[in-house]
Amino acid sequence: MTVKNITTMSGFLLMGFSDNRELQILYALLFLVAYLLGSAGNFIIITITTLDPQLQSPMYYFLKHLSIVDLSSLSVTVPQYVDSSLAGSGYISYGQCMLQIFFFAAFAWGEVAILTVMSYDRYVAICLPLHYEVIMSPRKCTWAVTSVWLSSVIPGTLYIASIFSIRFCRAKIIHQLFCDVPQLLKLSCSNDHLVVIGMVSFMTAVAFACFVGIVISYVHIFSTVLRMPSAESRSKVFSNCLPHLFVVSLFLSTGSCAYLNPSSDSPTALEFLFSIFYTVLPPTLNPVIYSLRNETIKSVVRKLLLSSKFTVRIICPVATD
Repeated sequence: MTVKNITTMSGFLLMGFSDNRELQILYALLFLVAYLLGSAGNFIIITITTLDPQLQSPMYYFLKHLSIVDLSSLSVTVPQYVDSSLAGSGYISYGQCMLQIFFFAAFAWGEVAILTVMSYDRYVAICLPLHYEVIMSPRKCTWAVTSVWLSSVIPGTLYIASIFSIRFCRAKIIHQLFCDVPQLLKLSCSNDHLVVIGMVSFMTAVAFACFVGIVISYVHIFSTVLRMPSAESRSKVFSNCLPHLFVVSLFLSTGSCAYLNPSSDSPTALEFLFSIFYTVLPPTLNPVIYSLRNETIKSVVRKLLLSSKFTVRIICPVATD
């Protein structure tokens, strides 16, 4: 396909991370494995937090919605990339590209919002335990989650509305695994993209405010934990909170750098790495952080697995002589 044909076609060409066919297949398989692992982990958390009576507290209620956001976010970007890479065709229509931008922006904001709510929940549980049931009542938790989902529509709508004003005059080649706003700005041939940059700056400022709120919550948590007499309790809280804070920092810092840093015309390995850090890594790691380090979740999963084995043995008894 010539550059002229790419420029005049209605859709875009997703190049992914390499134009080498063998590397395209290898990367697609790696992303497929990451997608399956992340989807399985998030699906397990959604299932057990919905069905098991032990996991009906506000913390697990928020965790369930974080897993829904993570599963949805992975499903927006990775399957399209895997399918186009394995098929050898990176074409994506204009409508599909706009839908990817809308849903990715919505779920990215949902991730930031629900993580902010979760940090506040942990702050109340550790620093204000006597008021926890009043502050985090079921009604308030439902209101908080509803606000997260409703507010997620706003960034996606704003991005789409601003991108519609952009005219594309360069070859519509996107060196990314999905349609991302910084990559589309490279293809713009007008000053209309200043509106998009303004939207990016505004959403980044809001995300930074949420990050400041998360950090403040953890500062209060850590100061309270350090006054605990039990070394085991301190170790347990730190082991649960520090990985969470690390993933939040990684997600927001790499996403902000990718969206605010002026992109060069030629893609760099650092840009590709950043895109993985804020698209694939957090939704894949969150189930590990919130399940492997949580004894209650591990016990529920073990109970579920044992009951499943028991059921299988009853339904399919081993034949004896």
